[in-house]
Amino acid sequence: MNLDNHEVSELKLVQDALAHIRKESLDLFNRVHSIEEDVAFVRQVCAAYPDLPVIPNLRCGAWYVDPALASQHAAYFKSTDGHFGNWSFNLRRPNLHLLPVVIGSGGFILIDSTRAGKRIPDALSKTVPVWCAVVNRAVQIKYHRDASWNLELYCPPGVVSQQEKSQIEAKLDGWAESLASSSYELPELTKPLRPLWITPLTSGFPNLTPSSERHFYPVVCISASKQIQEGVERRSNGFCYVQGSGDDHELWGMGLSPQLFWQHRESILESDRSTLESLVASIVSQSTQSSRKEDWDMIPTPVSRVGGLLRIGTLSQLPMALPPRVPDSTVDAAYVLILPTASEDHSHTVQGTRDQQNNVLKLSMPEGKKGQSIFLQTVLPQSIPFIASRLSEGRQICICCNDGKDASVGLALTAIQMFFDDEGQLVHPLRDLRSSATKQSIATRLQWIIASRPEANPSRATLKRVNEFLLSPPTFWSHPRPS
Repeated sequence: MNLDNHEVSELKLVQDALAHIRKESLDLFNRVHSIEEDVAFVRQVCAAYPDLPVIPNLRCGAWYVDPALASQHAAYFKSTDGHFGNWSFNLRRPNLHLLPVVIGSGGFILIDSTRAGKRIPDALSKTVPVWCAVVNRAVQIKYHRDASWNLELYCPPGVVSQQEKSQIEAKLDGWAESLASSSYELPELTKPLRPLWITPLTSGFPNLTPSSERHFYPVVCISASKQIQEGVERRSNGFCYVQGSGDDHELWGMGLSPQLFWQHRESILESDRSTLESLVASIVSQSTQSSRKEDWDMIPTPVSRVGGLLRIGTLSQLPMALPPRVPDSTVDAAYVLILPTASEDHSHTVQGTRDQQNNVLKLSMPEGKKGQSIFLQTVLPQSIPFIASRLSEGRQICICCNDGKDASVGLALTAIQMFFDDEGQLVHPLRDLRSSATKQSIATRLQWIIASRPEANPSRATLKRVNEFLLSPPTFWSHPRPS
């Protein structure tokens, strides 16, 4: 198609306008001040429900919640589980760790946000409603609730069409059966869950009766950002408001995280546009340099179902000198550390290294897709014999990777399948149980891990490598490994 000069000129204007909007939307100064504007709204809502704990929906929600207000818990409701045609109650993200909070506090407030084009993120408009309805139905199945037990799927009016709601409803019973028959412990709720929604456009907040008089546990979903059609709106005090600024912070944050933002919030917001980037670079650099401390930042999570004999954590939580025991344990420990390395540098992935006491195994692998072959061909074959020998000595094993969610979880899952029976007991004498592994037994053991560590989120690629290692002929053992 040939365009005349006028049409070419108009097209160029449109392209320039879109490029300007994108530049404004990724501007660090605009983002942090937009977040601060939304934080004021979140505080206002939370003040209206002082008895309900405030829980961020990770990752985006953490930007909008003052740690002084936030619960120690976090939620993991993904928008992708609510996308049209992709509706799911995912047993890898069951969020059942929130149910004791519900029982103890009578409900909770959930914080999230969304980018331009939507008033409420799919995580709040569909994933959370599905979660409430599925948990309610699973509780009915497990605890034999009568016909008065509320099984309704509640979705925000004007956001989810009746047709889409009907399509989701057709799947609820199947998801509830899967949850009820899973290995997860489902607490007995005395009232059903019910989602409510608040956005900056909400004219009046829902009026909740005292907890003792309610017939349901409220899950108050706050969509923190104002809906802006183009996603960017200029403010009189020198910045452009960007809807959903906390989303995708890798694209704009220069390494800034919600934790660092709240630790340095005043200095960040007081900085002018010309000095902000250098300030943030300094904050991020200092946090990286001080990430390894003399003491534990956080103790690695014990997997309860296997008696805490396996623990999972992040590298940044570890002290500089690894002690013989984890602080809350009376059992000697051994450590497997999966260290990130540049994807081009495989020089340290051929052979693991040991410390002088021979109870720390360090293995390196690139993060992302390029590390998957290393995980299968090196990390698993070298670490499994080490884990087996240390378990035989009566030690507990701490497995740590960069994020404590992916590679460390995959390794722990492999070890649990190989050395622990269906009751979570370490087999005696210790032997390889791979011959009894099935996809279902592996899935069940992953549920054991997630029940103790809800943030565990192994990628599909990692789980595929675990299945390949456990279910395929043991050709992998031909690779060099520690004795």
